[in-house]
Amino acid sequence: LFLGSSCIYPKLAPQPMKEEHLLTGPLEPTNRPYALAKIAGVEMCWSYNRQYGTRYLAAMPTNLYGPGDNYHPTNSHVIPALIRKFHEAKQRGDASVTVWGTGTPRREFLYSDDMADACVFLMGLSDERYTALLGSDETVTGRFEPPLVNIGVGHDVTIAELADLVRRVVGYAGGIDYDSSQPDGTPRKLMDVGLINAAGWRASTPLDAGLATAYAEFQASKA
Repeated sequence: LFLGSSCIYPKLAPQPMKEEHLLTGPLEPTNRPYALAKIAGVEMCWSYNRQYGTRYLAAMPTNLYGPGDNYHPTNSHVIPALIRKFHEAKQRGDASVTVWGTGTPRREFLYSDDMADACVFLMGLSDERYTALLGSDETVTGRFEPPLVNIGVGHDVTIAELADLVRRVVGYAGGIDYDSSQPDGTPRKLMDVGLINAAGWRASTPLDAGLATAYAEFQASKA
């Protein structure tokens, strides 16, 4: 099982993003090097399957969060960054917290334990169901069907909605300001999870519950 990332899909891909949208448009420039590395991994899996009869499957998770995340003040993803910002603002008694961008982009978030569960689920599928996810040999069928499956929750929130949810989980009473001079990035990133849902798997952790667990772990790490 090869693990990729939702950033493999074009910046302006149709929403929700289906596996077939791979390589149909330009990537988001800010994470293009990382995306290209993951796309190369998908192609490697597909090529090995065709040439050597292997059965590699590439799983593409949406944005992940949860215990053990990176909470670095300048080098972390949006959820751990927001958790740290609101926690420290609460401790200092700040009147407001500034969030980059306009708050309007939409993002999807998957709890890390759900991601692990999805991986175990995929590797435990019956031979018939697993084979159905491996795509086809493009050199024979002429169809672009890489061995690719999305993993996500199937719904998204705006960054503003996320920030307010984190604020409430942390218990911060101040306001939220948005710095529109900073980039928003891709307008929306929502995965189509029809393939894995049809195989029998769905995410089980609501965003608010996952955030509460993540914040509790963050607090414990600071104790």
